Amino acid sequence: MVCGGARALQAGRWPALALAAVAIAVLRSRTMATPKKKYEGPTPEEKIVVALIELLEAGVAPWRRPWDSTGSGHHVNLLSGHRYRGSNPILLTLGMHIRGSALPYWCGFAEAKKLGIFPKKGSKAVHIMRPQLHSKEEEAASGEITLRSGVSPSGVSYRPVAVFNAFDLEGPALAGLIEARKAAAGLLQRPEPERLAAAEAALSNWPVPVSHGGDRACYLPAIDRIQLPDRASFLSAAGFYATWAHEAIHSTGHQSRLKRDLGGKFGQPRYALEELIAELGAVLLGDRLEIGTEIESHAAYLSHWIELLKQSPKLLFQVLRDARQAADLIYPEIPEGSAPEEQKARVPEPAPVGPAVAIAA
Repeated sequence: MVCGGARALQAGRWPALALAAVAIAVLRSRTMATPKKKYEGPTPEEKIVVALIELLEAGVAPWRRPWDSTGSGHHVNLLSGHRYRGSNPILLTLGMHIRGSALPYWCGFAEAKKLGIFPKKGSKAVHIMRPQLHSKEEEAASGEITLRSGVSPSGVSYRPVAVFNAFDLEGPALAGLIEARKAAAGLLQRPEPERLAAAEAALSNWPVPVSHGGDRACYLPAIDRIQLPDRASFLSAAGFYATWAHEAIHSTGHQSRLKRDLGGKFGQPRYALEELIAELGAVLLGDRLEIGTEIESHAAYLSHWIELLKQSPKLLFQVLRDARQAADLIYPEIPEGSAPEEQKARVPEPAPVGPAVAIAA
């Protein structure tokens, strides 16, 4: 009886088990047959370019800002105080212009959330570029294999990371954090004469000679020389150094240095491209030298840049890369974690250059 009852019970279960198996198979087939919908909207990079084009069309060079003690200093993380590096100061200054902010303080959503700080309704993040670490095996002379991590040598391995400006955040802890950042910036802020003297030393240390006179600033690649108007022609000392920085960036493209195409004429795409590299490279130098950027862009340049960016949105990131390489050649970034004393007073060693070029008398 027991055996017979067990067989009957098992016989009753088989149809149910078979139905369950069929149901699972159907569900699996439906899941496999219906792939997830692919996101077809603009990428973070494309959003950056669209926003930039809109500002350029409004007649604004949105990476320009003076350097003062009211908050227009280095872009830093709101919580840690760490400076944003590479080409990111340009992208963050662009983000400040878009939202009308004067606060160069930023943080990610997750880190702000831990302190009860959240983006305001309707606010949007700014995407910066974070370098990706890559690991590779290196064999020592002893035969020992070591795994090392570092930034890709190609310089193109970056991923966009979203950060929010302090202007777009809210929460009980926010005001205290902003005041703490302002106080920290005030301790590191050098008097203007000291900053201008440091800018003079840094730019004078660049081995391309400078001639003064006339009413025009330019770089002459044929003789590897920078031409600047007399200092008295400029409305401010910071404007003079910003113009010098712009022309110095041009000179990094010489064939003995970074070998950019400097042969274009006004109105040609390659001329506009080189001008944009010099413009953004000077912004990076202005940030590192703490002099800001106070030179005005001609309206014709803005229209040429708009055309370039509309034809090739990816061009902006090529320009950011080239601008950073140029700025690094003239005045490399101070290593993260260096002492405040080193940050306050620093005159770089001469940048390495290629064979000397004959200079006209």
